Amino acid sequence: MRSSDIIRTTKETDISLKLSLDGGDISVDTGCGFLDHMLILFATHGRFGLKLSCKGDVYVDYHHSTEDIGICLGLAFAEALGDKAGIVRYGDVILPMDEALIMCSVDISGRAYLAYEVRPPAEKVGDFDTELVKEFFYAFTRTSGVTLHIRQLAGENSHHILEGVFKAFARVLRKASSLDPDSTSVPSSKGVL
Repeated sequence: MRSSDIIRTTKETDISLKLSLDGGDISVDTGCGFLDHMLILFATHGRFGLKLSCKGDVYVDYHHSTEDIGICLGLAFAEALGDKAGIVRYGDVILPMDEALIMCSVDISGRAYLAYEVRPPAEKVGDFDTELVKEFFYAFTRTSGVTLHIRQLAGENSHHILEGVFKAFARVLRKASSLDPDSTSVPSSKGVL
């Protein structure tokens, strides 16, 4: 089973994360209701197993927790993929979420890059700063070594836009990390990713 356990403790956060690319139970407790909701959507739509606990300095704000969870999820994703032999490598989706429309594509390339063009109109959803979503994805791409493009094509409701972003992200990761039934080799002319 393609899975990973990550424990990360800093002066700002204490995170325990278990990821299974091939499914499993989902439980998320980050100390932030909105972030919990987004990560549950991610695991559900990616059909990933995810057990996540984060105790962070949320009395300050959600920045450290959000970024550090992105770091841990990226590390777990990279570790669960191993040498990447047999994966599809690429994924893309255009996902509607009510009036919001999100385009997302990924290349599990071994090269970290984020192109993020999302403009939620509200600065906050509940008590969560919407700008932190970009920080989450920066952290994820840096530690996972993937190239990720996320673009908002339409949308007026910040919650719908960000929900669409996490659902689209989950679906492209699921596609790209899926095993190709016709190949057991690394999908690169170099022989490594």
